[in-house]
Amino acid sequence: MGAGSAQSTRTGRSDRGALLLGLACLYAPMLRAAGEAPELGPGTGLLQGLLGLVAVFAALGVFFWFLRRFSPGQTGAHGAVKVVGGVMLGPRERLVVVEVADTWLLLGVGAGQVRTLHTLPRPADHVDTPHETPSDFGAKLKALLVRRPSA
Repeated sequence: MGAGSAQSTRTGRSDRGALLLGLACLYAPMLRAAGEAPELGPGTGLLQGLLGLVAVFAALGVFFWFLRRFSPGQTGAHGAVKVVGGVMLGPRERLVVVEVADTWLLLGVGAGQVRTLHTLPRPADHVDTPHETPSDFGAKLKALLVRRPSA
């Protein structure tokens, strides 16, 4: 190894040093700007908080929409057991008529217990009435609001 290879090693080092110095000069303003906190106006914190609140409410809305859309829900009269009717007797007691196949059961429902009070066959003249669905509620409410005179 002669003097030529020592010369090329020095110029290689000096070229790398110059390249690193140039890169440092280019990136120094960016690094300094990234480390500094941006100047915020007086309403920026309030706006940021409101945007966060809107994002949380939007996420909750999407969650509840998915829950309502994809949950199995109540089957209504399509199941094996159908509630024919019922009446409240007190704050915790009620009588319920339940249809299972072609048999009606009169059940006493109390705090923590259910008792069969009477069993009878399904009446031949009984006509099934469709139960109201939640969508019927909106139509009824709208009809009541239209009929009601404004005070």
